[in-house]
Amino acid sequence: MTEVDSPPRVGRWTRVVTARPRLSLLVALLLTALAVVAGSGVADRLGSGGWEDPAAESTYATKALEREFPGSQPNLLLLVGSGRASVDDPAVAAAARRLTTRLAAEKGVTGVGSYWQSASPALRAADGHEALIAARITGDENAMAETLDRIAPRYRGTHGPVQVKLGGIVAVRHEMQTIIKEDLTRAELIALPITLVLLVMVFGSAVAALLPLGIGIVAILGTNAVLRGLTAFTDVSVFALNLTTALGLGLAIDYALFIVRRYREELAAGADPLTAVSTTLRTAGRTVLFSALTVAVSLAAMMAFPQYFLRSFAYAGIAVVLLAAAAALVLLPAALVLLGPRVNALDLRRLFRRRSGDGPAEGAAWARAASLVMRRAPLFALGTTVLLVVLGLPFLGVKFGTADDRQLPSAAESHVVQQHIREGFPGSPGGGLEVLAEGGATASQYAAYRQRVSSLPGVARVDGPLVKGDAAYFTVQPEGEAVDDPAQRLVGDLRDLRAPFDTKVTGTAAVLVDTKHAIAERLPWAALFIAVVTLLLVFLLTGSVLIPLQAVVLNALSLTAMFGAVVWVFQDGHLSGALGFASSGSIETTLPVLMFCVAFGLSMDYGVFLLSRIKEEYDRTGDHDAAVRHGLQRTGGLITAAAVILAVVMVAIGNSRVTNTKMLGLGIALAVLMDAMVVRSLLVPAIMRLTGRATWWAPAPLRRFHRRFGLSEGEPAAAQEPEKESAPV
Repeated sequence: MTEVDSPPRVGRWTRVVTARPRLSLLVALLLTALAVVAGSGVADRLGSGGWEDPAAESTYATKALEREFPGSQPNLLLLVGSGRASVDDPAVAAAARRLTTRLAAEKGVTGVGSYWQSASPALRAADGHEALIAARITGDENAMAETLDRIAPRYRGTHGPVQVKLGGIVAVRHEMQTIIKEDLTRAELIALPITLVLLVMVFGSAVAALLPLGIGIVAILGTNAVLRGLTAFTDVSVFALNLTTALGLGLAIDYALFIVRRYREELAAGADPLTAVSTTLRTAGRTVLFSALTVAVSLAAMMAFPQYFLRSFAYAGIAVVLLAAAAALVLLPAALVLLGPRVNALDLRRLFRRRSGDGPAEGAAWARAASLVMRRAPLFALGTTVLLVVLGLPFLGVKFGTADDRQLPSAAESHVVQQHIREGFPGSPGGGLEVLAEGGATASQYAAYRQRVSSLPGVARVDGPLVKGDAAYFTVQPEGEAVDDPAQRLVGDLRDLRAPFDTKVTGTAAVLVDTKHAIAERLPWAALFIAVVTLLLVFLLTGSVLIPLQAVVLNALSLTAMFGAVVWVFQDGHLSGALGFASSGSIETTLPVLMFCVAFGLSMDYGVFLLSRIKEEYDRTGDHDAAVRHGLQRTGGLITAAAVILAVVMVAIGNSRVTNTKMLGLGIALAVLMDAMVVRSLLVPAIMRLTGRATWWAPAPLRRFHRRFGLSEGEPAAAQEPEKESAPV
């Protein structure tokens, strides 16, 4: 007789989720169908910006200039090429003026100007064969995209003696949004079949392999519906779709792997399906719940930042994590009860000529590996720590920048236009700083201010002022690149410069300065939130004071390789040819925050899987070293398989033609593999061997707190022997 057969063990939650399994699955199917309908067209409602702080000085100035001086903030550029002729040729000039007049008459377009109207040398290429027509498309991001779709075919292409290409920020973002949608579809087509093959190789059974995939699809479709609903209330970034796919597949597969694996173990031990589900929910189910909470906490930290680009990933990430966990804890048990032993049906292991991940040979290999690591614990602890630190050293040279057209493939039209402007036009049109002056002033005061601005270091040229009522603006062209360090210092100098009127500075460099400030101001609070809540959750799982501290430190250490690789590859340009991107020489400012939150959460996901099994065995035997070996033996293969599958999904995402998405996918894939294969397999058992039974110590008040509120795999804390709980060493 065993306790798992007693009525309390097959009760409450198990009865709730398995009482009517067919009805549960039918309801789930109907809800999924509704999610498909509700989430349809979500990509068309998502934005492609969101890097700016809405409360920043630069944001205020940009909106004021858009309102009062729309010509100062062009977001659409028509690159007019004249072939072998000069842009001043009468026929070319006439055709260009006709295009300018037509564009000014378009609905939703304002502030139209051109080289042929102003004769500004900044709008004429140095070789004399290209010039610009600049305009502003009004409205929010969706309205701008609709206007661009409507007018672009009328202007793109050949018009008599001139050829026109479209660029500007609105064209860049629209093209980026289109490419991301196309790449996401391709990534799903690549990831799904490969994932299914890997799951079959892990489980052997085709039936068992389909269960995690189904849970992932439910989570993705549900999250798309959630994002579609959120777009009615707030801005959501199109980049969030990539995270939805990656985490939807990755975490749902992780959770389903863990639950199905434990269920099959219980069946193999002789339990009937209902009892096996009950034991699985009480053990692996608790671990999945804690894992989902820790991942959600890491992602929720992005809500602390004002940029909707980062907040969008929090919306998508929290939704997909909770939906994946809910599906794994509600739908999967119902399916397992219906399947019973048939979960092992369609055994395809022989086709792959390998054993299932449940096999004893694999477990024995992990046990031997754990024994080796623990025998040489100081060597492995020091060696892996040094390796991870060295791999992270390139991040010390990180340079932060803004996302621009260089995120796009080299053949993308808007990237071609911007590249022509960078290389062929004097002063990089659109790359200057704008100073908004409010409060009114005399002509002499404006002239004196302009003279003082001209004398600042790093200023190449000052244009203006253009006055309208009590407002005016100056355009300040910095020397060198638009967002390099001198340009950023110039932003500070302009803001420190005293004037007889209120001034606000905007422009590309000003937006970057404000973005960096907003992130730096909130980053400590976000990191503190992640650390405190993670410490609490891991304590509730383990009842130890030391293990939560180890988990946070080792998880952070596991991310060093990712950050080092991001700088070495994407900033410095190594492997750019092989990976198919052009380096801009900097890393977009918000991306490291996003990658840290996602990768830290996924690392905690694997950490919880390993620690929960170690804790279960330690509670059962009281033997610390044996518990560490047992935990690695039972979860090493599972964690590695889950990491490989998630890495496949992330690499498929990283196959994107947009550099930021490529960086996100490949960087997190590297972080996941390093965490599973280095940190969980080598560093964690080495550190736990060095700390010994002190690993499980907690002061008496915290022990009592854990007995009352803590949850873990195995027997409830109240059922444990008090001698084991109180042992400090």
